[in-house]
Amino acid sequence: MLALVLASLVSSCALLGGDDDEADARPAPASAGAPDVAGAVTRTLDRRASAVLAGDRARFRAGLARGPRFRAAQDTYLANLAQLPLADLRYRVDPASLVRDGDAYWAVVEVHLQLEGYDAVPVVSRDRYLFRPDPRRPTRLRLASVTDADWEAAHGVREQPWDRGPVVVRAGTGVLGIFDEGSRPAAAALLGSVERGIAAVAARVPYPWPRSVVVYALSDPRFLRSLPDLPGGDADGVDGVAFPVLASPGDPTLAATRLALHPRLLDRSGAARDRLLRHELTHVALGARDDGAPVWLSEGIAEYVSVQPMPPEERWLAGPAIDAARAGVTRLPADESFNGPGSAANYGLSWWACEYLARTFDASVLFGLLDATAARQTAPGEVLEGLLGITEGQVARRTARLIRTTYG
Repeated sequence: MLALVLASLVSSCALLGGDDDEADARPAPASAGAPDVAGAVTRTLDRRASAVLAGDRARFRAGLARGPRFRAAQDTYLANLAQLPLADLRYRVDPASLVRDGDAYWAVVEVHLQLEGYDAVPVVSRDRYLFRPDPRRPTRLRLASVTDADWEAAHGVREQPWDRGPVVVRAGTGVLGIFDEGSRPAAAALLGSVERGIAAVAARVPYPWPRSVVVYALSDPRFLRSLPDLPGGDADGVDGVAFPVLASPGDPTLAATRLALHPRLLDRSGAARDRLLRHELTHVALGARDDGAPVWLSEGIAEYVSVQPMPPEERWLAGPAIDAARAGVTRLPADESFNGPGSAANYGLSWWACEYLARTFDASVLFGLLDATAARQTAPGEVLEGLLGITEGQVARRTARLIRTTYG
């Protein structure tokens, strides 16, 4: 049955040309969910996965439709994946998504990709692929496109850097750096800074965590701009961000927490960059524990941990936080306005609220508060009063007093 179905498709191969670089994304309205076509697509994808894992370029290219630009882009994709420590790579087709487009088929494909040593589980992403009949083997289909811009926009697809263009992958102890040609010269220094940061954070954060991280350090900010929920909503306003990578769309399982850096950070070195990296690595170490905690506590802990390796005289505080402390503070920063216009003051006040609590009690109380508030079962103010016998207002006022004393 498969041979008959595909042979009928091949009969119109002269219409395909075979050199199309831009696939026609106007499918016929009728669905083509025939299980034999799904089987042919599955076999094409299985051969693709095994070729990638084996680094077999000839076999990989045998599964591609003709077209110089498409093949060149796929060669880049193969070269990119060859640099990654792949623990798992699979492609899975959704048979119900098959739609006939002339004698070709569109299908929604799941890509299961797990980075060994960095992802707790495979990360599943979805995209829409086009398959055309192989003119030389009527029982096979070839991959003709991995892009359907309209479908991707409608489904919020976010490509990884290795899907977009050439990347340069460099590894250190516990760090996998994703660079490009523009950022490659900064790789060695940045990897060393991340390695030192992992060690510093591990010495302060009491939770078990893998002590490894994937860092996106690209000269092009497009990937950073594609991330949702950036602080302040502006990629150009952040030097770096830790972001969660979920197992799949709709699955809240945390596969990893990774870092994405703004290109301007590549040209920065020394204590300022090290401090920023320690801040973001603290979020990696906390993982999902700070998801339900008040923002002042999770960001305050990250700031507190980030400055611990620094001499006290070098722990600079942003001017807006000092100004706020001088004007008087009666409450801790609120979640809903934390990353608004007053974010510089909010980060500083949150850090020094943690400084106040750690100096008055012990640094361990910060993580006790985090554990107690993470599930949102109790309001943060009630946790403070219940555990420490102090109100949020008292913490805010005493934090401001400590800042004024420290910074004059």
